[in-house]
Amino acid sequence: MAGILAWFWNERFWLPHNVTWADLQSTEEAAFPQAEDLYLAFPLAFCIFMIRLLFERFIAKPCALGLKVQANGPQKAQPNAILEKVFTAITKHPDEKRLEGLSKQLDWDVRSIQRWFRQRRNQEKPSTLRKFCESMWRFTFYLYIFTYGVRFLKKTPWLWNTRQCWSGYPYQPLMPDLHYYYIVELSFYWSLMFSQFIDVKRKDFGIMFTHHIVTVTLITFSYVTNLTRVGTLILCLHDAADIVLEAAKMANYCKCQKLSDLLFLTFAVVFIVSRLGIYPLWILNTTLFELYEALGNFPALWVFNVLLLVLQILHCFWSYLIVKAAYKAISKGKVAKDSRSDVESSSDEEETVPRSKAPHSTVTTNGTSGANGTNGYLTAATSSEEH
Repeated sequence: MAGILAWFWNERFWLPHNVTWADLQSTEEAAFPQAEDLYLAFPLAFCIFMIRLLFERFIAKPCALGLKVQANGPQKAQPNAILEKVFTAITKHPDEKRLEGLSKQLDWDVRSIQRWFRQRRNQEKPSTLRKFCESMWRFTFYLYIFTYGVRFLKKTPWLWNTRQCWSGYPYQPLMPDLHYYYIVELSFYWSLMFSQFIDVKRKDFGIMFTHHIVTVTLITFSYVTNLTRVGTLILCLHDAADIVLEAAKMANYCKCQKLSDLLFLTFAVVFIVSRLGIYPLWILNTTLFELYEALGNFPALWVFNVLLLVLQILHCFWSYLIVKAAYKAISKGKVAKDSRSDVESSSDEEETVPRSKAPHSTVTTNGTSGANGTNGYLTAATSSEEH
């Protein structure tokens, strides 16, 4: 084990030439980031999760009810032991052959069985109330941490001159405010890593899981190697768009469509400007070029930059989806028909009238019809899509 740890913490990988871990031990004169500090994130992540539960129950839920957010879930399918057994044990999407077999067994027409399975799938969708509470929690946290980050960064020299991120590196003392900022952000993303398995499930679950892994790895990696100055810039930049996104979703759940449309378009602008403009020109420029000029090269920098580039790839993917949705919104003059991230992967369009009377009639979900969700961002889809 000692050999493995020595190999993992090899100074020639993690640190610049002629720098050792002993050089970065905290003293009475100056504190430096220590790997063991990161253990604080785990109990704090649990505390954040508990605070979230209390917030959603005693603050978000009363607010939602006061705003008349729909509390009831989708219409429930009528009880049927045979269909329930097929649904839970075999398939949630029976094929034509199975539908015909069930039709003969139950003496139901195929359309009624299809409707039952749609309704049963929709039962597993979370209510609008639950989604509002989740968005309000995220909005509150992002607003708090973004405000904290801006107040902290405006007093630092590296906000105005990114070359200051590398001045004196790696012997940059760890300020208490920076330590708090880092640990709280890391704890929040750890809480998301675990809570996403019980949160509203959306179609881009895998992509968002990758995003959370990359984020946690970046925060951890930059803290251990004392790349915290540029790390604070990255954290603050990413929180800005998330505030507007969660606000747009809350407005959507409240059926404030004009406000939701405005916030959606604002989010699209903020996201694209910050993630495709400021991030590469400001962050990647300093980590790929200014950092190399100041410190030369060592292996950890390559890993750090690869992670930042993976994050940029995710930015490009989400920006494509946002532009697609925004183009559709502008061309139709209405955002309400566009996809939002508030529809889960299990959602189905529930038919409420016979096909003979309304061949293409569907019920919109939370103000959007045929939405194709992303767990933080937006996608475009037509109103005829079924999920």
